[in-house]
Amino acid sequence: MSALLRVWHLLAVWTLLAASSSSQWNVLNAVDFSERFGNALPSLSRPANASQIFYSIMFDAGSTGTRIHVYTFIQKEPDGLPVLDNEMFHSMKPGLSAFADIPEIAGHTVRQLLRVAKKTVPPVEWKRTPVLFRATAGLRLLPPEKAHALLEEVQDVFDESPFYVPVDSVSIMNGTNEGILAWVTVNFLTGRLHRNAQKTVGILDLGGGSTQITFLPKSRKTVESAPADYMVRFDMFSSTYELYTHSYLGNGIKAARLSALGALGSEGTKHTHQHTSCLPKKYAGEFSFGGFSYHVSGVSDGVTGFRACSQELLTVVKGIIKQPLELKDSSTFYAFSYYFDHAVEAGLIDESRGGAVKIRDFRKRAKEVCNRPSERTQLNPFLCMDLTYIVCLLKDGFGFKESTVLQLTKKVRNVETSWALGFTLLSECYALQQSVFTTSELFFFPQLKFLTTFVSINFPNLKQI
Repeated sequence: MSALLRVWHLLAVWTLLAASSSSQWNVLNAVDFSERFGNALPSLSRPANASQIFYSIMFDAGSTGTRIHVYTFIQKEPDGLPVLDNEMFHSMKPGLSAFADIPEIAGHTVRQLLRVAKKTVPPVEWKRTPVLFRATAGLRLLPPEKAHALLEEVQDVFDESPFYVPVDSVSIMNGTNEGILAWVTVNFLTGRLHRNAQKTVGILDLGGGSTQITFLPKSRKTVESAPADYMVRFDMFSSTYELYTHSYLGNGIKAARLSALGALGSEGTKHTHQHTSCLPKKYAGEFSFGGFSYHVSGVSDGVTGFRACSQELLTVVKGIIKQPLELKDSSTFYAFSYYFDHAVEAGLIDESRGGAVKIRDFRKRAKEVCNRPSERTQLNPFLCMDLTYIVCLLKDGFGFKESTVLQLTKKVRNVETSWALGFTLLSECYALQQSVFTTSELFFFPQLKFLTTFVSINFPNLKQI
C-alpha cells in the first residue's frame, strides 16, 4: 500500500474518531465532518487511480466462534473527509480450538469467512485492503504445538488470499490487550475519548474461555492497591489514561462450567460422568468445549437449586478474581458477549435493544430458573449454572453491589462491541509510529500528527496486539 493511500486510509480512521465525539448519536452512517473542520484542513489532491472507498478486515477467533469484521470508509468528496460507512459482521461456530487435531478444518472456516469479505470488498480494492487475525482464549488454552498448527493453517489461507497481508498478521492476542482494546472501542463509540468528554465507562467482557474487566479508576487507593500488572498507562487524545485491566483465563462462561465440574484441562470424559447440582435432577447429556465432549448430569438424590449451585461456582471465583476497591461505589459499566446473550435468554432484556440490568436482577432470575425449572431450562439445561456463575463472578468475584446497574449491549451505534475496532485504530497508529510516513508528509498532513497522539509508543505490547 503506497504512503499516499495509507494517508487516506488513516484519514478515514481519524474521521471515525471524530465521529465518536459527535453529539448526534442517532445516525452513524454517512456522518460528514467536512463542515465542522472547514478550512482547517489542507486542500488535498488525489491521483486519478486512487480509490474513494477504503476497507479493513479483522478476524476475531474466540473460543466459541470465529468472527469477521469488515470496516468500510468512504471519501465522499475530493476535498472532504472520509466517513465511516459500514461494518460488516459475520460469525461461524464452533471456535477454531475445536479443530485442534484437524487444523485443515480451521483453514476451511477462515476461507468461508474470506468469501464473505470478498463480497463486501470490490476486487479492485483487494490488494490494498489489510487482513488481520487475532485468536483469544480458545487458543490460549490449547497446548502450544496445537495452537501453532492452527495459526500456520490460517497464515497459509491468508497468504493465498488476494488481500494485503501485513507482517505478523496472524497471532494470539494476550488477554490484557483484549480488555484494553474493548475499552477503547466502547468509549470512543460512545463519545468519551475526546478532550471535553464526559467520564469514561468500564467494560466487562465474558467470553467462553476468559473474562475481562477494564476501567479508569477514580481513586488512587484502587491504583495503589492493584497488582502492578493490572495497571496500564498510555496516552490518547492528548490525555493520559491509567487503566485497571485484567483478563482471567479459565473464567469464561464455558471454562467455568468445566472448573466447577473439576474437568478443566482434561481432554474430555468419554467414560466418566460429571455430576452437578446446577443441572436439573433428571438431566443427562453432553457438553462440548474446545474440541472435547464431557458427559454431565444432575444429582438425582442430592440437593439442587440456586443455593447449592452457588456453592459449587463460588469455588471458581473465590481467591481467583480480585476485587478492585471502588467497584462498591457507583460506576458505569458496559457488559457484553455472554453477559448480553444470557440476559436475553433469561428474558431480562430485549435482544434488539439491549438495556440496563441490576446485578440483583441477574440474581433474582437465577433463583427462579434454578429453583423452579421451566421452559427456559428445557431449552437450555445449563441456564441455571450460567446465570448463577454470572452472579458469583460479578458480586463475589469482582465485588459489585447488587444495586449496580450494567448497560448490556451487543452493538453501539451499529458497531459490534468487541476489541476488533479498537485493534484496527491502534494498529494504524502503530504504523504511524514506525515511520511509515516521511517528515514532509506529516508536515503537509497535520491531522496525522494529531493521530500520533492517539496512543503513545509506551502502549504495552503494542507490537504484539
